[in-house]
Amino acid sequence: PDGHILIAGSFTAINGVVRNHIARLNHNGSLDTIFDPGSGTDSPVYSLATSYVNGQRKVLLGGGFTVFNGVTRNGIARLNDDGSLDDAFDPGLGLNGTVYALTVYPTNTLHAGKVLSGGDFTTVNGVPRARIARLNVDGSLDSLFDPGTGANDAVRAIALQMDGRIVIGGSFTNFNGASLNRFARLNADGTTD
Repeated sequence: PDGHILIAGSFTAINGVVRNHIARLNHNGSLDTIFDPGSGTDSPVYSLATSYVNGQRKVLLGGGFTVFNGVTRNGIARLNDDGSLDDAFDPGLGLNGTVYALTVYPTNTLHAGKVLSGGDFTTVNGVPRARIARLNVDGSLDSLFDPGTGANDAVRAIALQMDGRIVIGGSFTNFNGASLNRFARLNADGTTD
């Protein structure tokens, strides 16, 4: 809302300034030096989402990385508004594969601030979750969201419907035992709709 632009990908610099895979630009396209992610991530960032926690703006990153600014963060990390790592969001062992999609529940919903992540992972903090999971505001796995056997291949897109159901897309052909080619809708608890 303040006109800043978050960008992410496989780049390592912006106009000659080191920014590994994540940066924020001012409204005129110049680098916002107030947002400083330090050494950034060790691999590309494929997904970004913003959220508000206790009134503070946060930035969620998803990708194939294992480190953010020297701290272990497998596949997902949350940053403060200045680009530093938000230690209050701790996913433990994290996700054991790449995260391609992130969606944050709006503040006016039952699951306010929780994060849906989709990708090519099979565990979250050591717990089986095939390619889709929901994390609590503190980064821990939300065990109330249980997709069963999940998707048999990558989830690359996630959208929340107004009624709480979740639409996913990707390269999967099966979701929790049902033949669903590349597109599925889930109930709010992760079961197939």
